[in-house]
Amino acid sequence: MLTTKSLRLLVLFGWLFFQSLCWATAPAAAAQPNIIFILADDIGYGDLGCYGAKQIRTPHCDGLARDGLRFTDAHAPAAVCTPTRYAFMTGEYAWRRPGTGILPGTAGLIIEPGRTTVPALLKRVGYQTGVVGKWHLGLGTTPTDYNGEIRPGPLDIGFDEAWILPATGDRTPCVWVENRRVVGLDPADPISLDYGVKRGEPGSFVRGIPRIGGQTGGTAALWKDDEIADVIAAKSVAFIERQVARNDDRPFFLYLCTHDIHVPRVPHERFRGSSTAGVRGDSVHSFDWTVGKVLGALERLKIADDTLVILTSDNGGVLDPNGPDEVNAGTVETNNGHPHNGPLRGDKGSCFEGGTRVPFILRWPARVKPGTSAALVCHIDMLHSLATLTGQMLTGNEGPDSFDLLPDLLGEKTAGAGRTTLVEQGWMLALREGTWKLVPPPKIKKKTADQQEKSPRAAQPQLYQLATDLGEEHDLAKEHPERVQRMLETLEQIQAQGRSRP
Repeated sequence: MLTTKSLRLLVLFGWLFFQSLCWATAPAAAAQPNIIFILADDIGYGDLGCYGAKQIRTPHCDGLARDGLRFTDAHAPAAVCTPTRYAFMTGEYAWRRPGTGILPGTAGLIIEPGRTTVPALLKRVGYQTGVVGKWHLGLGTTPTDYNGEIRPGPLDIGFDEAWILPATGDRTPCVWVENRRVVGLDPADPISLDYGVKRGEPGSFVRGIPRIGGQTGGTAALWKDDEIADVIAAKSVAFIERQVARNDDRPFFLYLCTHDIHVPRVPHERFRGSSTAGVRGDSVHSFDWTVGKVLGALERLKIADDTLVILTSDNGGVLDPNGPDEVNAGTVETNNGHPHNGPLRGDKGSCFEGGTRVPFILRWPARVKPGTSAALVCHIDMLHSLATLTGQMLTGNEGPDSFDLLPDLLGEKTAGAGRTTLVEQGWMLALREGTWKLVPPPKIKKKTADQQEKSPRAAQPQLYQLATDLGEEHDLAKEHPERVQRMLETLEQIQAQGRSRP
């Protein structure tokens, strides 16, 4: 006869046996994908073949678009580099924070350690994280000391590994930083920077190229401009190979920020003259080659299907002085007729669509079907969307302006796709509301006649319907005064609230 204790044990063993059957038959939790976010520098909406370029060949980018989802209304958070990178990393519009403009190479880190960032978020669920390429978010404390251990930096806001250009190719210092130290620095030849020196002035030339900010010292650590793309590609591939070699099934996140195609444009000799769109077009070829090296590594290592790759740019394209001759002569390069921003109005820095609307391609063969999406999306939404992808929730003031657009990014949503509103940061803040675009009047009290003539800013609000006027040629503000007023109020409300995330 069974005792009460025996009956309890029998019931317990029966329950455990039943649970073991359930566990054995339950589907395994889906593995998290590897994630590679490729951020080009100054590549415009019309610079890739898959976005209409004719004088430039981008087979690797085009192949990514063919096999993935190509977005036609994707935006950088700002029309220049530092604020875009800040907003991508933090999920917060950069214009909310002072000190997030285009940084000198002596600026301290502008993202406080401990804050939720894209890499920190992914590390919570086991990702190995790395950044390779252009940083431009500040390093250390102002003014940055490059002659010893540099902290805080990428390793203090979520990255496990870092191989970076501190600022930009046309700003000093012209050295690589690996994790916390300048690569190859001779202690007997310390780096000294002088941001009182302007580009083109005596003292601004490093390796014969004019930079913003003078640099003395650090001679043995100087990069070679025509080898920057090669180094970034090699370091990116090496990072991927190290993650696969661990063989522990931990996913990785690589933030790959190219220098191409920012000035000074000094493509390797194998790319010179390879396009019919000048040195700028040749530099796009260099960028595409980098993309090809990374995609090739994914194929070779047999992880392409399980890797989510996003390719985009930090702002729209621009023609600007490139190299000593153009800087000294005050002239700019030529595209030889190539429309770097396609049909869009405005360039890098502009609050028109050419300032922030950029190529954006997402490929994840295991989950995303190839196609084209007109969803309104922004880099600032990566924080929230990747949180959802990895089973996390944002709390409190994490990512205050980052929307969860995961269904849109994966092509799983068609009706009412994308954001309902987006603030576009150029020389001023503009507002998208669906396909409507509001450009407010500038908050500038006085402008010279010369400034007024050169600037496309108007004294009155401008309103465009992008569905029928992508080039922003026909101002409809007078025809729709109620909409103008409503959108002005919406923009003011977003600014005043300190957040826009629902």
